[in-house]
Amino acid sequence: MSNPAEGMDPTPAEMNAIPNGKGHETAEETATPIKAQSEDTAHPHRTGDGEANLAESQEFLSNMDDKKTPRFTDFEGKTSFGMSVFNLGNAIMGSGILGLAYAMANTGIILFLFLLTAVAGLSSYSIHLLLKSSGVVGIRAYEQLGYRAFGTPGKMAAGIAITLQNIGAMSSYLYIVKYEFPLVIQAFLKVDNPSGEWFLNGNYLVIIVSVSVILPLALMKQLGYLGYTSGFSLSCMVFFLLAVIYKKFQVPCPFVDFALNRTAVLNTSAVADPGGADHVHEDDPSCTPRMFNLNSQTAYTIPILAFAFVCHPEVLPIYTELRNPTKKKMQHVANISIAVMYIMYFLAALFGYLTFYVKVEAELLHTYSRIDPYDTLILCVRVAVLTAVTLTVPIVLFPVRRALQQMLFPNKTFYWPRHIGIAVTLLTLINLLVIFAPNILGIFGVIGATSAPCLIFIFPAVFYIRIIPKEDEPMRSPPKILAACFAGLGFLFMIMSLSFIIIDWTTGSSKSSSGH
Repeated sequence: MSNPAEGMDPTPAEMNAIPNGKGHETAEETATPIKAQSEDTAHPHRTGDGEANLAESQEFLSNMDDKKTPRFTDFEGKTSFGMSVFNLGNAIMGSGILGLAYAMANTGIILFLFLLTAVAGLSSYSIHLLLKSSGVVGIRAYEQLGYRAFGTPGKMAAGIAITLQNIGAMSSYLYIVKYEFPLVIQAFLKVDNPSGEWFLNGNYLVIIVSVSVILPLALMKQLGYLGYTSGFSLSCMVFFLLAVIYKKFQVPCPFVDFALNRTAVLNTSAVADPGGADHVHEDDPSCTPRMFNLNSQTAYTIPILAFAFVCHPEVLPIYTELRNPTKKKMQHVANISIAVMYIMYFLAALFGYLTFYVKVEAELLHTYSRIDPYDTLILCVRVAVLTAVTLTVPIVLFPVRRALQQMLFPNKTFYWPRHIGIAVTLLTLINLLVIFAPNILGIFGVIGATSAPCLIFIFPAVFYIRIIPKEDEPMRSPPKILAACFAGLGFLFMIMSLSFIIIDWTTGSSKSSSGH
């Protein structure tokens, strides 16, 4: 499911030479002629042999210049604007939303809002750089942009970064399923002391979820079909958000810990009348919101927020499948997705923080469980979050499969057994990691701290500088200087994240985590 040249039909000889059907010239020399060529060759005439030689990657492209000329599988962008927004929104929305209230507790409301706004703006700018680069050379695959900018090393760097980043994300999602799902079932069944029942074994549950839900969705031929499940996944997170807002007005401050006082359920129900929030102890400093807060944990929240809008590996595949695609239309899809997630992130963080203030935990739902582990609403919310996380896995798997195809089978036509085989292999590998090597998440923390800044900041900026012709934008033009600064910011985030992880390891704590 890869996707390079946009509106281009090279000759079979060219296609055999290079995966995306382009020569080895530098981006600056070829960008403008290629664009012209794509317009001149909008009505190609292919023989059957030429079709057979087509790069698999080209199959996922719609021909922008002549939409009536079908690809060899009649592939043409058919995904609607709304479905594309759902898919990209689902790609952005990771499990990181559960940690944002804790981030706000360590930054203060105003500083958190400033940081979140800055990161949302930077993510939108990053997508702008990717789309502009892909528009100039007619390529809509991250790996092929790397190839055009730096040759094979660029292609391999992008492919490996996407593979590691997304395998890390999928592992963390299935890790959540493994540890949360048994607890939720246990709470629903009110089993205080499980005696080895198979349905309370996280290893069995994660395999069942992978085979019955994730695998069928991952086998879809196109990402666009997942729009419906993405919409459902996002609606689960909206339910989570509404529950967090509702609970703000139900939970008294300071709350009574269930573990310390078994009668807390009765106390809470007595106190949590409709005006429950009015029972705040005004003189209690732990129930006062902080606008600005700087402490030893503040620095940890910056990487968490910096990676809160990671969706860059999915942007170009979604662009490829967009109906009537234009750069402007795809930028609108990205901006709307980021704006919706921005609002949800801020509201979830704000109301989560205003419920527990300084006592909020790094995982928000665990804090609610401290009040009443059998709270039906919170259990339903945990099921909704598990559902959302599960339905995000197929979206994240698509770019990994495409990256592997670009790296390992660049000149092959679409082939169902390979398409299925890669998905099964990836899911099997990730299940084995989650079941037998849960400590591997620490390693993925390091990988995430390295690959996420590359995919969000460094690669889009560096590819843009290399790909946009010097005749259009000289090296010292403001857009390229801005892109260079953007890449520098990525290196800064990478150094910060790695530093915090190393500090955690040396001190034996685990405070920093990926925001996705």
